[in-house]
Amino acid sequence: MAHYNNQGLDHVAIGVEDVERSREWYTDKLGFERTHEEWNVPLVMSAPGTGTGIAIFDKDLHPSSTPDDVDAPAVRILHIAFRVDRAGFDAAREQLPGQGVDVKFSDHGLSHSIYMHDPDGHQIELTTYDV
Repeated sequence: MAHYNNQGLDHVAIGVEDVERSREWYTDKLGFERTHEEWNVPLVMSAPGTGTGIAIFDKDLHPSSTPDDVDAPAVRILHIAFRVDRAGFDAAREQLPGQGVDVKFSDHGLSHSIYMHDPDGHQIELTTYDV
């Protein structure tokens, strides 16, 4: 049993410039769907059938505690990773560049990953352990 009956990651909260633009990107590029529609803020989106997702906040409504005019702090989220199966990984690696998404492949031995950035510069990883 996981400590405190932990059921895994629920969501990562991100601040964005344009909530609608981010909704479209996560829908079109990663296939996320809106969940918790009774909430207007944040916009919550999840990978279908997983319960794992993101909470999208307007950056002006929930500003960062780090001022924009300073370099990124050493302690921060480096990227947000979503697990996919091999077929999904191969499809994403093939299709995303054709949709204008710059992807970088990495062979980690145990896993393969592709990295990209969302419209606000958050680094997103799709990873598979089916190597």
